Amino acid sequence: MTETTAEVFERLFLPAMAGPWAVRVVDAAGIKPGEHVLDVACGTGAVAAEAAARVGPEGKVEGIDRSPEMLDVARRKLPDLDLREGMAESLPFPDKVFDVVTCQFGLMFFEDRRAALLEMRRVLRPEGRLVVAVWDSLKQTPGYAALTTLVERHLGRDAGVPVRGAFCLGDVGLVWSLLEDACFSGVDVDVVRATTRFPSVDEWVEAEVRGWIGGEFGEREYAALMADARETLAPYVQPDGSAEFVMPGIIGTAVRE
Repeated sequence: MTETTAEVFERLFLPAMAGPWAVRVVDAAGIKPGEHVLDVACGTGAVAAEAAARVGPEGKVEGIDRSPEMLDVARRKLPDLDLREGMAESLPFPDKVFDVVTCQFGLMFFEDRRAALLEMRRVLRPEGRLVVAVWDSLKQTPGYAALTTLVERHLGRDAGVPVRGAFCLGDVGLVWSLLEDACFSGVDVDVVRATTRFPSVDEWVEAEVRGWIGGEFGEREYAALMADARETLAPYVQPDGSAEFVMPGIIGTAVRE
């Protein structure tokens, strides 16, 4: 049975990226037992799962995402959480109900980032905390820059658009300005130096093409891409055959007064 894009994302991106970064995001939020947490752009539930483990039985975690496919995967593994389909720019929650709002690698893709951040502020209680994570620039991520060039060479420029979009907020000053412009206080933004590891170059390419870009590509084109990737991305291959590369992110924290 063919996997959906979301299922490939869960199988490959979760252990390599989403899971490790979820720990960093939840740590930055300082989530405590009994708190009420909203994860915006929850995807397949990496942050929601980590937050649920921190709040315990007395707390509550909710999530929202615009992708039904991602939510299907998240609901299978987190059946006790309230996970809703919806847009960050119009959150279906009352004012001032959450202690913490998190958003891991979603802000880059919102149609109106200021509106989304204002919505996150609206649903936070006074002194409630916001944590957002975005990827640093493609310039700071040479492994992904190389992969993006390969994807565009073999699958066309349009295939590179979602990849490049993931790195469009890779600037500390830009993230800081977005948070301040949305009327948050106590803003702090830091680059987190991190590495990412996939079991192999093949799984790294599969994660990107089948777990993120999606769409229909011919097997001949995909095979040519894979062959080129094994040669071009060889500098990132470790002695055990895994592919490891620098992939820094930016974490912004803020408070609703």
